[in-house]
Amino acid sequence: MTQNTTDSNPRRKRAKGTAQTKTLGPVDDLEPHVRSDWWQTLFNSLYLKTDADLLDDMEVTKGEADLLVSILGLDPEDMVLDLCCGQGRHVLELARRGFSNVEGYDRSQYLIRKARTKAQKENLQVRFREGDARKLPYPSDTFSVVTILGNSFGYFDSALHDRKVLEEVFRVLKPGGRVFIDAVDGDHMKKNFQPRSWEWLDRKYFVCRERALSSDGDRLICREVICRNDRGIITDQFYAERLYNRENLFELLTASGFSSPTFHTTFSPVSAGTQDAGMMGQRILLSATVEKAWPSLPNAENKKPLNVVVVLGDPRKEDRVKPACVFDDDDFETVNRMKKALSEIPCMKFTFLDRHETLLEDLKKRAGKTDLVLNLCDEGFNNDPTKELHVPALLEQLNIPYTGAGPQCLAFCYDKSLVRGVAREMRIPVAKGVLVTGDSDVSRLSFSFPLLVKPNSGDSSYGITQKSIVHSREEIFYMMKETREKIGANKPFLLEEFLPGKDISVGIIGNPPSCTVLPITEEDYSAVPEDLPKLCGYEAKWLPDSPYWKIKTVPAGLPEKTEKEIVRCCLALFTRLGCRDYARFDWRLDAEGRPKLLEVNPNPGWCWDGHLAKMAAYVNISYSGTLAAILEAAKKRYGIGAGAVKVELQRKVPVRSPRKSPDEYAAEFEEEVEAKGSIESENDRKRNVFSGNSQTIQAL
Repeated sequence: MTQNTTDSNPRRKRAKGTAQTKTLGPVDDLEPHVRSDWWQTLFNSLYLKTDADLLDDMEVTKGEADLLVSILGLDPEDMVLDLCCGQGRHVLELARRGFSNVEGYDRSQYLIRKARTKAQKENLQVRFREGDARKLPYPSDTFSVVTILGNSFGYFDSALHDRKVLEEVFRVLKPGGRVFIDAVDGDHMKKNFQPRSWEWLDRKYFVCRERALSSDGDRLICREVICRNDRGIITDQFYAERLYNRENLFELLTASGFSSPTFHTTFSPVSAGTQDAGMMGQRILLSATVEKAWPSLPNAENKKPLNVVVVLGDPRKEDRVKPACVFDDDDFETVNRMKKALSEIPCMKFTFLDRHETLLEDLKKRAGKTDLVLNLCDEGFNNDPTKELHVPALLEQLNIPYTGAGPQCLAFCYDKSLVRGVAREMRIPVAKGVLVTGDSDVSRLSFSFPLLVKPNSGDSSYGITQKSIVHSREEIFYMMKETREKIGANKPFLLEEFLPGKDISVGIIGNPPSCTVLPITEEDYSAVPEDLPKLCGYEAKWLPDSPYWKIKTVPAGLPEKTEKEIVRCCLALFTRLGCRDYARFDWRLDAEGRPKLLEVNPNPGWCWDGHLAKMAAYVNISYSGTLAAILEAAKKRYGIGAGAVKVELQRKVPVRSPRKSPDEYAAEFEEEVEAKGSIESENDRKRNVFSGNSQTIQAL
């Protein structure tokens, strides 16, 4: 079991530690050789081998689980977090016993993968997540019990970090919740540790150990030299653990906010096969309680909180857009971050609905008590992206106000070719392209390469990869065939010129004529290998192992004239297509730096690391503030109460006249286009219009 450490982006792949292949030989003082972050690399396959006599002994694990359940009186419905869970042996054992709300959390990517694999093999519905114990990604007041088992407490070189772990545990525990710690008996260990030992791990591997107290006497320094009889030394590694006694633990828990620390027993579950129990030989079991009040809303006595229902995708159902076709740990972490951000918005009470089988009945039951629905179900009803419009249609029938676009807008924007047609009618430049429904269309057309081959409908870049950039007719056929295997046969494709310039996005929050345009951003491809096409597709959003995962979102830095024209086009399209409350528009520059519209996203990604949140961050708007601004936009549109949350956003669009309707706003834009021309010159516009003389196609 391992202590955890920090990673700023949980979706990025962690660097793996490499084993040391040489020994240092005799060492007079072990302590200088212990790295402060030794726990980042120690917990790998060798760890499971050196500690297998205890970790793989099911009887030991069952005995520990028995003590946990009996001491705490656990209920199968309790929300339990096993912190520093290692390979998940306690989580899995509790799940086998019918505990349905148990989750494991650990720093080691290797051990978490082991835990997930084991859970899948046994068909146990539990979650395992990787991250830092000093900064837990859970909302406050989430769990009934948090456990730290198997001597997984005290790995940091400073006791202040151990206190930070306990403070985070205090935060995520509900009022009345309990922490349960299984820690080494420090006083016993100081007197009884073995300075030297060795043992055979199996018929090939053996380990030699050295131990010594640190200079201050508060930590036990350990050295392991692991050998294989046919290869020699495999690794020579050092680690350390702080030796807490009962008095230290009592003081630390009390200082971290806990009440009534209670010591239950000393514990020595040594396996029959144990040759060297090390620090697992004698342990202390203790628990403590959280005494705190449930959080109250500011000015609750004066303002009745707004009842907001949040509708999400269904994590129980298949989602073919995701790499494994199921909700994974990153998705659950995204939801938890969203819940935490919403909890920071005052004067609003949130209820979350994600079971689609009962969604209609659940909404009906709450219809009279629901002031607003925050529609975050961008997966679509039953996680079917073609049914994204079904959720707002359902809310329309129930006459419940909701955030975001309506059914008609979602239907329009799901069809990329349709959006292109609307934009062209408004004389907004679009990338040259053509809609094809089958191979025969491709055979009859003449193209200029390179081209981007993408499904005409869909989101989350599904069906768009580096292979989507083609340079020949044969590659078009191949890419269409390969993509149809994912999205289904008889689906139309959009063949679009691949523009080499900046890949930019525009975010809007609010509703014309009073709305906010967030800073325009571009995708930074500098970390992507030169031989790969500069395309932010499926790999960049879903595959951490891909070189496209290194793409960053940065301010675009466009010329002022170009930026103004893009913003003007986006605002007009926002109204024309019926977008509401928030939207994102994707553009790309051609070789001459001229912008051309690619897509419109009426309900863009709402996650903490999505484009909209990144844009807002550039004007110092928090993730919570971004969600609050979307809610306020919907409230204002429906006339629901007075704005309780004032989010100061930069780059506001001036209010021209409060009496103008959205239709008048769009008409005004078209009048300007007629008078002044659009972004492109007349000649450029003529070249872009599809005709028999187009350089992109000859006939359709």
